[in-house]
Parts: sequence; structure tokens; C-alpha cells
Amino acid sequence: MIRFIFIGITDNPEPFFAPEVLEIIRNGGVFSGGRRHHEIVASLLPEDAKWIDITVPLDKVIEEYREMSAMLTQQQSHPSVETFTYDPLTIITFVSGDPLFFGFANTIRRKMPEADIVVYPAFNSLQMLAHRLVMPYHDMRIVSLTGRPWQELDRALIEGAEKIGVLTDREHTPASIARRMMEYGYTRYDMHVGEHLGNPEAEKVTSLSLEEASARSFSMPNCLMLVSNRLCKSRFGVPDSDFVLLDGREKMITKMPIRLLTLQALELPARRVFWDIGFCTGSVSIEARLRFPHLQIEAFEIRPECEAIINENTRRHGAPGIGVHIGDFLKADISTVPRPDAVFIGGHGGCLKEIMEKVLSVLPDEGVIVFNSVVAPKVPAESRQLWDRACEELGLRQEQPLHIQLNDNHPITILKCRK
Repeated sequence: MIRFIFIGITDNPEPFFAPEVLEIIRNGGVFSGGRRHHEIVASLLPEDAKWIDITVPLDKVIEEYREMSAMLTQQQSHPSVETFTYDPLTIITFVSGDPLFFGFANTIRRKMPEADIVVYPAFNSLQMLAHRLVMPYHDMRIVSLTGRPWQELDRALIEGAEKIGVLTDREHTPASIARRMMEYGYTRYDMHVGEHLGNPEAEKVTSLSLEEASARSFSMPNCLMLVSNRLCKSRFGVPDSDFVLLDGREKMITKMPIRLLTLQALELPARRVFWDIGFCTGSVSIEARLRFPHLQIEAFEIRPECEAIINENTRRHGAPGIGVHIGDFLKADISTVPRPDAVFIGGHGGCLKEIMEKVLSVLPDEGVIVFNSVVAPKVPAESRQLWDRACEELGLRQEQPLHIQLNDNHPITILKCRK
């Protein structure tokens, strides 16, 4: 069994360690960490210390740990070859801040569950930023964008978090974060940026508006806090009149009460990935994004002019993060799209069964499909017949349909089936 001793450090070039930790370092033999960590602790390591750089891809680092441990264990079993004064199965690893706070210790727990782990944490960067600002952080929403997509920041903003701590990287910089927030209307925040926290020579904390942050550059490493400066206004259901429409046609949008009932039928609180096929204006996708921001949403539409419409509507309503796919769904490569567990078919062009069949190739057991059938003089009644026939031929279980009519609009039947 490999044993990892994780030691947290800050950006201070002259780190302070407790006597117990210093003793561990003096008696260590195999060490690991990033190159910046090596620069900070190099003078403290034994002369014959072995160092393993933590670089991407991490799987190669994990393999190097295993190979190093196996080699040293084999050498230890032959004392005539080499005499050891340390345990070759112990790897002392230096990390930034708290190893369990979006840290490398979590990677080891996942990749090497058999490993024994001991942790000596330091303050993480967001804690230090809160300390510098003298700001309580027990109520702070934590988001890591380090090597990760925007999803969790988008979710925190949509849910109206009052205080958000963000770990950044070279792509998700304070400036790019500020620009994204401004693009989608999340302007009720002030930004506090901490650079080189823990380094007495380079540390800097800056408080500024999003507009100011969008035009600034900050040195790495950095992190930031977003603090609301006014109350969040929320509403349940987006008025139809607030959407940009396709050619101004009011009938080319799923009406708000129908949207909300459709989302209810899709069981979205318990779902992970939602596909909206035939999104047109994007109203269903946007309503789903605002109501259930934990979802990964992928929207499909055959009409190329709808791409600009959904992009404008997502900005207008603060609904970032919807994946948009333009083109014929039946010809689309869906192998790289996150697999859905809930699907709404808003348009089918007479190919309802073919679309459902393609969906079923990636839909898990107990996944649901919902389709709204319109009953109108100029709309063929065959859409309901196509649905019933497809469900029967594909072996899908239908649930009780819901019939609804809004004012003088045509009646709608919300249809639902599952595998």
C-alpha cells in the first residue's frame, strides 16, 4: 500500500512548517508536487531526495508513483544494493492550500483508492482572500473553473448566490468571467481579486466593478470573490412577449403555461441531461435552464436562422451554457453529445418515429420522452397517430396524457413515454 502525506503550502517563497511537518520532510525520500512547489521547498529537501513533477495528464503521474514505489520496494528487498533510511512506500506531496479543497488528494482518492492518505493542510486561496478582505466566508458558494467548464458558475449565478468564490485558470480569468457575467445580465456583483496570496512580495488584492475587471489583466495564480450589491429579482415563468420570435410569429413558441407543464412532465429535478429537439426560439430550453440550472441542456434545430434567435434569447434572459446544434437531427453526430435522460421533441417534420428511434439509442432505462400534440383544423391529426404508432413499435410505455387549452388557442395534448 502506498502512503501519501499531503502538505499544503501557500505562495510564500519562505514557507513556515510546524516541527512535526519539518521532521516528516527531513526523513522523506520521495517527494512530489508542481514545479512551482518544488521551487518553494527545494532548499528543505534531503540531498538524495527523489522528486516527481505533477503535470498533466495525471494518469501518467499516477503510473509514475506506482512504478517508483515498485522499484524502490524491490531495491529495499535487496539490502546489498542500497540502504534506505526512509519508507519507499511513502510519497510526500506538496500542494497549494488544502489538499482536499478541489485538491490533488481527491484525485489520489479516486485514482488510487487503496492508498493511505495523511493531510497537513494550509489555508486555501479563497480563505486567504476572505481574510484579507475581513469578510465572513461561511456563506460563500464555491466554484472551481480550474480546468473545468462554466457550468457551476452559471448555476450559481442563475440560482442567485449572494457570495461566490471562484478558482480561476488561464482561460477562465477574472476578465473573461466579468465579460461573461455582463453578457448574460448578471451585473449585480462586485469582484474582489486576490493575486499571489501568501507571497509577501507579490500579494495583491483588488476590489472593482465587473466593467473594470473586464478590461484588466491579473497575474497568476489568482482567485476571486463575487459579492452581490443588490437583491436578486426572480420570476417563475418567462412571459412569451419577452422572447425574440422566429419571423415575429407568435404561434412559433410554446406558450408559458404549456412550457411549465412540459418541464413538469420531463421530471427535470431528478434529471442530469436534457435534450430539446426542434427548439425554434429556445423558449423550452431557456425555461428549463432558469428553473433547473443543474441540468446540462443540449438544443437541436434544423433551421439555421434559429441559432441567432436562441443566442439572443439566452443573453436576454440570463441563460448561459445551453449547447446549440444546428442541422438535421437525423443526420447529426450525437456520439460526442452528453447522453440525455430527458428529451422533449418540439418538432419532427414527419419523422417522429425516426427521431425517437435515434433518441432511444442513447436514452438510459427510465429515461423519458415528451411530445406536445396540437389539435387544430389546419394541423394534421396524424401527429398523435404517429406518436402512438411509434411508441407501440418501439416498445415504449405511455403515461396518462394531459389535455389543455389556453384561452382561444388550439388545444394541446402533452404526451409522455419512457423506456
